[in-house]
Amino acid sequence: MVRLADLVEQLGVTPVTVRRDVTLLADRGLVQRVHGGVALPHRTRTPPVRDGAPGAFGPMASQALVGMVVPSVEYYWPPVIQGAHTAVATARGRLVMRASRWDEPAEDRRQVSALLERGVRALLVAPATVGDSAMDLLRWLRSLTVPVVLVERRPPQELATLALDAVTTAHALGAGLAVRHLVTLGHHRIALITTRRSPTSRALRTGWRDAVDVLGLESHEGLDIEVPSYGSPGWPEAYTDVLKRCRALGVRALLVHSDREAIGLIEQGRELGVGVPDDLAVVTYDDEIGAASDPPLTAVRPQKHRLGVLAAELALAKAAEVGEERPVHRLELWPNVVVRGSCGAVAQPGTP
Repeated sequence: MVRLADLVEQLGVTPVTVRRDVTLLADRGLVQRVHGGVALPHRTRTPPVRDGAPGAFGPMASQALVGMVVPSVEYYWPPVIQGAHTAVATARGRLVMRASRWDEPAEDRRQVSALLERGVRALLVAPATVGDSAMDLLRWLRSLTVPVVLVERRPPQELATLALDAVTTAHALGAGLAVRHLVTLGHHRIALITTRRSPTSRALRTGWRDAVDVLGLESHEGLDIEVPSYGSPGWPEAYTDVLKRCRALGVRALLVHSDREAIGLIEQGRELGVGVPDDLAVVTYDDEIGAASDPPLTAVRPQKHRLGVLAAELALAKAAEVGEERPVHRLELWPNVVVRGSCGAVAQPGTP
């Protein structure tokens, strides 16, 4: 075991930095947190578990399959998948992942069906949730005999009482955190920049509007702006138009979804002589590549890896207690604000 105080002294960093990094390593199963310190995970040589023998999760046998269906294996989802893989591997199971497509219930159903045929014992699914076909898909998922946990999705209001477990990020709250942070820096008109009508964008819009209303800020009419994705045809002209529009309306702060679009706006701002953060404060939502921006991006960071871990652990626990009465779980993780140079605030060393 190594004491946290010794790590602080040897590494020359703050206690907050050490605790944060230890948490990240523990989430990945690389270290084990103990009282006052950290240790390597205790690993024992375990004989192979025979099919049907109890494993780490009771009836879940070693190498039990857990299926996962996500709408993408590129944007947003890799850390979530990695977190789920970590949790399943720790339980001596195996994660089998299939990629669907955004907002295509028929494809979601096809991929789930393929996993069921593969023999999975539990499912993690990020399905479509809008439209009649999506409603039918959610009802079908509820009817399955294996545990199903929704990931970054919840049943819509039309199916508010549908008994499906879910693990999500409080995206609306994250937008509110960003607005409040910018208000503390003296900004009172904060434009929201998004790229598509994704579930995340809808939640951010809700949180942005609620924060504006609750804080009693002046009218934000016309400040909910959609732009093409960074790098797509016509993006430089569109981003230049947004910056000119914001300047004309007296807007000096942006909440942008996501990092790539924030970087594109900073890039076009230089062409117009708009400096960040001197002339314009920018906060991004996601923090996939925000630290590498110039200037580094202040970001609202969803806890994606942790979300995957919790979703998988919940699915494994449900699978281990088949036949037992368990309440429906709706877990929600808060994102956190990571302060860097793009908003004009000074971050405390090692402090999000």
